[in-house]
Amino acid sequence: MHRQFRSAALAALLLALPAAAAAQRLTGAAPTAPPPAPVELDTTGMFLAKFFQVGDDLFIGGQPTERALRELRARGVTTVINLRTPPEMVRDVRFNEDSLVRALGMRYVYIPMRGNEEFPYSPGALATFAAAMRSSEGKVLLHCTIAWRASHLWAAYLIQERGISAETALAHSRAINLMDAHRMDGDRQPLEQFLGRPVPGLGRPAGR
Repeated sequence: MHRQFRSAALAALLLALPAAAAAQRLTGAAPTAPPPAPVELDTTGMFLAKFFQVGDDLFIGGQPTERALRELRARGVTTVINLRTPPEMVRDVRFNEDSLVRALGMRYVYIPMRGNEEFPYSPGALATFAAAMRSSEGKVLLHCTIAWRASHLWAAYLIQERGISAETALAHSRAINLMDAHRMDGDRQPLEQFLGRPVPGLGRPAGR
């Protein structure tokens, strides 16, 4: 009887595993919820600053190296989303990211933003990111320079596209690199510009 009980328990566990894995899926036409908290990864040789995994199929980081792009392709990344502006890429990056991404067989989605008139933080940028997430056929890398812009965009996506509370979205994004605790009164954070409205709790440390 004990053997039958153990066998039944093992079978139930194995049946539950695919559902647990599916709960981590964030990309594609029908993502599942809720998105899990980010997990920090080693940046050595891979990213200029910050490297996080969210669920099974999303990475958020700073500027990737050539090695990072090659290794992430081997790990199933099929879409790279870059938020850095053309002047930044020319000044700071010693390889052609667009060309390398495409040569590796990945899709390159370019949404340059800097918070100025030419490259604004806008609802349109959020919509483009959301569309890229929906249309991805594999894992996604979202990056900027140090994951600050990426954190704000991720928070906006969680709030608008996934129905996550502002409190939870801010907690997840602060864990990456949102850095909003020292905002001066009157400033509009990128997150608010992506959403086109104020966000409760933004610009204050947790618990205040």
